[in-house]
Parts: sequence; C-alpha cells; structure tokens
Amino acid sequence: MSITSIVVETHILIEILVIIRVILRPHREPTSRLAWIVVIATIPFVGILAYLLLGEVNIGRRRVDRMQRVLAQLPEYTPPEDQCDHPTLSCIPERYEHLFHVGKSISHFEAAAGNQARLLPDSNAVIDEMVRDIDAAQEHVHLLFYIWLPDNNGCKVVEALKRAAARGVKCRAMADGLGSRLMIKSVHWREMSQAGIDVAVALPIGNPLKRILIGRIDLRNHRKIVVIDGNITYCGSQNCADAEFLVKARFAPWVDSVVRFEGPIAHQNQYLFISDWMTYYDEDLSHLLEKTVPSFEHGLPAQVIGTGPTVRNSAMPEMFDALIHTSRKELIISTPYYVPNEALQDALCATAYRGVDTRIIFPARNDSRFVAAASRSYYQELLEAGVKIYEYTGGLLHAKTLTLDGDITLIGSANMDRRSFDLNYENNILYYDPKMTTAVRERQEQYLAGANEITLEDVDGWSMSRRFWNNTVAMLGPVL
Repeated sequence: MSITSIVVETHILIEILVIIRVILRPHREPTSRLAWIVVIATIPFVGILAYLLLGEVNIGRRRVDRMQRVLAQLPEYTPPEDQCDHPTLSCIPERYEHLFHVGKSISHFEAAAGNQARLLPDSNAVIDEMVRDIDAAQEHVHLLFYIWLPDNNGCKVVEALKRAAARGVKCRAMADGLGSRLMIKSVHWREMSQAGIDVAVALPIGNPLKRILIGRIDLRNHRKIVVIDGNITYCGSQNCADAEFLVKARFAPWVDSVVRFEGPIAHQNQYLFISDWMTYYDEDLSHLLEKTVPSFEHGLPAQVIGTGPTVRNSAMPEMFDALIHTSRKELIISTPYYVPNEALQDALCATAYRGVDTRIIFPARNDSRFVAAASRSYYQELLEAGVKIYEYTGGLLHAKTLTLDGDITLIGSANMDRRSFDLNYENNILYYDPKMTTAVRERQEQYLAGANEITLEDVDGWSMSRRFWNNTVAMLGPVL
C-alpha cells in the first residue's frame, strides 16, 4: 500500500470519528451539526482542525472544575428578610410572572422587590456617576468589564479606585483577558496593584498556542458589573471607555444605555461578581453574601440574569423568546449584533404576525462587517412578517435594550447573537416597572428619531452580489 493511500485512509478514518463526535455532541442545533459535518467532509484537514478549535464550547476542564467548586462554596441565595413586607411577585402582574420564573431557572435568583433605578443620560455621565459612587464608597468597590481602555474615562475610574484604596476601601477590579488587554498591559494596571487594589484577569489567554489546546480562546467574559458597598450596582451595555472608543474610532461614538440600581438587586450582581472573582483570584468572599441589603418602600422588582458557557444550555435565547412571545401591544428592541437562532427569528416574525407593533433598531455601520452582513440576511423575512427595522446613523448603537408593552424592560450586556447565546458570559437585569420602562422607552424613541427605516423596497433593491454575501456569511452562523 502506498504512502498516499495510507494518508487518505487515515484522513477518512479521522473524518468519520470527528463526524461521530459532532453527532453525539449534546446541546447542538441540527443545523449546526449538519453545517459542521459538511465542513469536515468537504474541506480536507482544515475542516477537522476548524472543528477541533472552534466547534465545541469548551473553556477547559480545569476552569470548569474551579468554577463548580466556587459555586458549591457560595451560600445559597436568599431574598432579603424584609421582602415579607412587600412580597415580590405580588408586585408583578400575573401575566408577567412566568418571565421571572424563566429568569430564576437560569441564575436561581428570585425577583427582588424594593429597588430604586435611574437611567443615566450618556456614556460620560455613566462614568462620572460611577466615579462619584466610588468616591463615596465606605466598604468595598467591585468592578468587572469586558473592555477597559486606558483612555480618559478608563483612567478616571482607575484614579477613583486609587483614591478609594488610599482611604481604606477594599477595591477589586477584574477585566477580560482579551477585551481589556490594552489596560492589563498598561502602566495603569500595575499602578492599581501597587496602590493596594486587587486586580484579576478573567479568562486569561496566556500562550495562545497552548491556550487553543485546552479550550477555546474566543470564549470571553462579556459582563459589565459594578457593585459598591453591596447595595449599589450598574447594568447596561457600556464598557469602561470613552464614547469615542479610539480602538475603533471610525465607528464612534458608541451609544450605550446603562441603569444605576440601588437595593437588593445589587446583592444578585454581587453573586455574579464574586463567582467570577473567586474563579480567578484565590480569595474567599462568600462572607460578603451574608450581608443583608435593605429595600426601598414601593421600589421596583428586578432580577439578575447571568448566562455563560458553563450555565445551562440555551439560557439567554430562551429568555429572549419568552419576552418576545409575551408582548401583546408593543415590542421594541435595540441591539448591535443580530445573528439569531431559528427560534428567535420565528418568535419575532410570529409576534409581528399577531399584530404587535414590533420594532428593531440596529446600527447603520457595524464594527463587524461579517455580523452586519449576517444580520441583514434576516431583514427580508422580518419585514415580510411586519417587523419594522431601523438603522441608527448617529454612531454605533451599542445599547442592548428590550421593552414590551410599556411595562417590562431587559437591559444588560447580551446581544441577540449566537456569541452571547453560547460563548460569552453575560449579565442582564429584568425588571417590571411602567415608569422606568417609560424612561428606557423614551431613550429608544431617541434612537428611532436618529435612524432610517429600512423597507422591503430597500431590501429588494439590493444587488445580487450583496445578497450573495449576506446569505453566505449567515450560513456560517451555525458553524461560528
């Protein structure tokens, strides 16, 4: 037998074994299985290598074991003792209760009543408010960002942390190893450590060649969490950076939405932060979760929803699906990245067919030409169903907001794409409150006022080459 025959037969055998692995892999959509089988079978060697590197959600066995040990060590979440004064679900109309049951199935948090919330005006106001809260902190400051840049706003937060540490406040700062690599490698990171601030890197990359052998390098911690003294927290889409976002300045300004919360909901974000912190930093913070956070009379009910590759499968898309199907009058969504699974796309179309005023706002210019192309491949089906599509022209609309029927809001870090669904660690907050939902709803109206409506006539006018590009990129969604 010739060497060529041996190589070919060996390759075919490996192909068969990898295809069997694809078929047996749990929690995978049939379209994804089929797409990977086609790639493996039709692209010699490269297809097998691509699957081994990108085909499975794997952060490494050692990290998974560490996370599981940390979660087992943390005390079970219990609502504040004064919740009996205003039972949480009694604050929520019966037609919305199931949404918070879905949320509980993900992060195991009950909806917590008695919170105050305020939507902040813009990116600079968010940073200035955070700095004021850090300057007023008395016990501790916890920060976690996917992207933390050594720019004007990024350094404002650094200096505020230094001031807090100097007066005896315990400060802990964590940043994603890829998204915040510029800050982590900068002199500011070293100066924070020298100032007594504990710093940690989430999902550190280390040696890239070694990293890809033990887990996917593109699984990231996309969360944005700030917790101050255990009773103040922030949730939204904004990273710790200037709106000008100099690393991708040609798409600026980046337009975000962030809500400042005060009350028991901060305790739930504290759980997420501490679970991440203890995974990468050898410090037991479980005692901080024993602290009682007082609630406010007539405060709104809210719930933290934290997802990721080690949380139950399909958690975030199920939350989106439940929200979409619940709408009866109006559903408005803003998201920068839209690469849905079939269930999500079908849910949006069905909602519009039901007569719900369904509107989605995307950025006109996306920082990823691949995501932009994939997103637009879904426009025609959405428009035919009656979904109204808008493209915001005043910068890169980065806000991830969903409001339904003027009552319910979901805000946070998760995009409506497969990366947020399957690969990234995300944190969102779901709340019921007509007044606060109106505030977010008015912000969405500002986005709509700065956007162009996309019609079926516009899509029908696209060239064949543009359609071919959009649909080709979208086909890779189940693979990537």
